[in-house]
Amino acid sequence: MSSWRRAVQLGARFIRSTSKTNKGSAAVTGIPTCTRYYSTGITLIQHPQWLRTLVPLGPQLVSLRGFADLPAHSELTMPSLSPTMSQGNIVEWKKKEGDELASGDILCMVETDKATLEWENQDDGFLAKILVGDNSKDIPVGTPVAVITDEKDDVAAFANYSPSSGGAGGGGGGAPADSPKEQKPSAPAADPESSEANPGSGGAADGGGGDWPPHSVMGLPSLSPTMSQGNIASWKKKEGEQVGAGDEMAEIETDKATMAWESQDDGFIAKILLQEGAKDIPVGTPAMIFVEEEADIAAFKDYTAEDAKGGGAPKKPAAKPEAKKEGKQETAPQQQPQQQQEQKPTPSQPKQPSGGRVIASPYAKKLAREANVDISQATATGPEGRIVAADVQKLISEGGGKAKPQKADAPGPEQSGQITSAQSDDYSDIPNSQIRRITAKRLLESKQTVPHYYLTIDCRVDKLVQLRQQLNAGLAKDGKKLSVNDFVIKASAQALKKVPGVNASWHGDFIRQYHNIDISIAVQTPSGLMVPVVKDSDSKGLTEIGSAVKDLAGKAKEGKLGPAEMAGGTFTISNLGMYNVDNFSAVINQPQAAILAVGGSSKRVVVGSSGEFEEGTMMSVTLSCDHRVVDGAMGAQWLQAFRGYIEDPVSMLL
Repeated sequence: MSSWRRAVQLGARFIRSTSKTNKGSAAVTGIPTCTRYYSTGITLIQHPQWLRTLVPLGPQLVSLRGFADLPAHSELTMPSLSPTMSQGNIVEWKKKEGDELASGDILCMVETDKATLEWENQDDGFLAKILVGDNSKDIPVGTPVAVITDEKDDVAAFANYSPSSGGAGGGGGGAPADSPKEQKPSAPAADPESSEANPGSGGAADGGGGDWPPHSVMGLPSLSPTMSQGNIASWKKKEGEQVGAGDEMAEIETDKATMAWESQDDGFIAKILLQEGAKDIPVGTPAMIFVEEEADIAAFKDYTAEDAKGGGAPKKPAAKPEAKKEGKQETAPQQQPQQQQEQKPTPSQPKQPSGGRVIASPYAKKLAREANVDISQATATGPEGRIVAADVQKLISEGGGKAKPQKADAPGPEQSGQITSAQSDDYSDIPNSQIRRITAKRLLESKQTVPHYYLTIDCRVDKLVQLRQQLNAGLAKDGKKLSVNDFVIKASAQALKKVPGVNASWHGDFIRQYHNIDISIAVQTPSGLMVPVVKDSDSKGLTEIGSAVKDLAGKAKEGKLGPAEMAGGTFTISNLGMYNVDNFSAVINQPQAAILAVGGSSKRVVVGSSGEFEEGTMMSVTLSCDHRVVDGAMGAQWLQAFRGYIEDPVSMLL
């Protein structure tokens, strides 16, 4: 197998080099084909047309081996791990450079648009080079992220390999990154003073680089399948505290609920990088530093988020070249403090009464505004005296930068449920929780991108009311009680079995029809709208459905829903009948294709089975449908089936 890979690789390199001088030859048309076959691991023998491309070049193949400047290898590209994934984040590599790989081994953890998933290796070999490191963000699908080889002895040849040095499609048509032509720009001579000032630059996410003791940079975790950012509600552990596996370290407000962040290992919290109340933090952002030895904690006293990104080292060595430089300029010992003050970067300038402009990143300004601190008091560590987010976070953690009196209108930290008073007495600004912001965003996307249409029908529920009373009389001794909503869920599940086309979702090139019936229930909570899921609703009895809904609704209101309890719904029900709402139209919960809006029941005059007028209990329901998935006739058929079960509830119990 490796010999065929070698042949394809050499051929790809040969064609690429030939195309530079033979732009009109047949070989040029074979370039994309050849490199694509190699990068996807398809063997040469399966594509004889590639050989026909090389045949006209005949005698030139004698010098083919001259292009073999790298051993046989394959570039691994960012995979598509979900149907809607277009880019992803590499959270953590589970294998190191030089490690042997077997089919089925976990290469790394990849955060998709849905969840954080394991990327499994598909072939045997050795991991020669990692091209995209831990905590890398927004990597497009298909981007080269690693290199594997068949032989362990070939690993060393890729020490300075970069994606640009390979060919198109990973064919490896270029020279190694340390070739003479590329060596000058990529490896400039090191400046002794700059090296001394930053001895630990380029530290890896696992804390192995620089002069820092061994440590791990803990990024904000993804605690729900759709979580892309979160808020630090509170820290349960302090800096310097010992942590055991399973201990709760912090409470994180996700797009679904406020959830516990539990430790996965034993150790100590050396430094907290994100303070309580921090908002809209992207998943993977460095949140704290974790060490195994208590003696290492003190070394991280001045550690910042910039250091976590690999751009820094312990601060004390960094002062040496600066002091040396200032020493050359001083004219008298008593003038040194004044010189140092004049030579400080931009952050010291806002402290002066001159009112100069503060140069800061947008995110740093946002953090300062939310924490109600004076950003001009932060000490800049960014390029050209720019204040970055880590500078503001350090200022907040040190208790500095109190807001000036004239800026009293700046909002304070957005605590859950806190009301922030504005300057005017005519209104109050209530900060939006993470859940409410994400819900608003998704509802807007649904309304703007999904072609909604609505079908309304009235159901007579006299038999349902009578049956419910009879069943509740028997369940009272066990402390249980059925609600009308339990019957609605059961009837909806049975109707989905009868008309399965509604139990589906739109995916661009295809419609996915689900075999399981998992009904989402809209629940109003203090933090916003939550939608827990009753799994396998069609196979559950009324009492099971009632118990599940009661348990899920309770957890939702307490903010204790787990990711598994909110994922996987195929159809949604929103019931406002208890608020005496006659009818309404609900917004579709994407990617589902329909949602049922249930109004309250009321007494009306209706035509009875005998043709005479009589009093009946009626309930109005409206089905919102995605017209791309559910045609009008299909939606009407589903409502007919639903009404049949609701008006004759015994039939759905058979």
